[in-house]
Amino acid sequence: MQDDDPDTALFRAAMSDVRPMRSRQTAELKRRRPPPVPGQRHADDRAVLRELAEGDPDGNPLGVELGEALAYARPGLQKRTLKRLRRGEFSVMAELDLHGQTVEPAKRLLHDFINECHRRHLGCVRVIHGKGRRSSNAGPVLKGQVDRWLRQRDDVLAFCSARPVDGGTGALYVLLRR
Repeated sequence: MQDDDPDTALFRAAMSDVRPMRSRQTAELKRRRPPPVPGQRHADDRAVLRELAEGDPDGNPLGVELGEALAYARPGLQKRTLKRLRRGEFSVMAELDLHGQTVEPAKRLLHDFINECHRRHLGCVRVIHGKGRRSSNAGPVLKGQVDRWLRQRDDVLAFCSARPVDGGTGALYVLLRR
């Protein structure tokens, strides 16, 4: 094998008298272990903060009970408007039934439904969340979640539990900003 490269030839010449060491002694380097990180405690703290922001893990964010009626009005909305909504005096222009849905699909369906209703300039819609009779002892899951999700939307002016003929405490009339 020929070395055409002058750098390689120079390196070989410089290293010509180098011999390997006979002893294989190596120094033992002891690494200091890092201090332990309380990972579980940090995870628990984050979970508590998340629960405070979103509600408890059973989906019961506002302590919503099985037969409890819901009502919400954005600040500045006339009390008379909420009263009319409770009486069912607004014409329901669209409806979304969330029966049998789990939390994540229900959230997407509600989001898409409200966006579509807003795009179509609908004023009053009905959202059926169910009464939570098949839920665990913790109470209705979707009812509390829908309550929280609607409160977070700027295009929702008010909502309240429907009249018994329209689903009672298992459904909501939702008044949307046009």
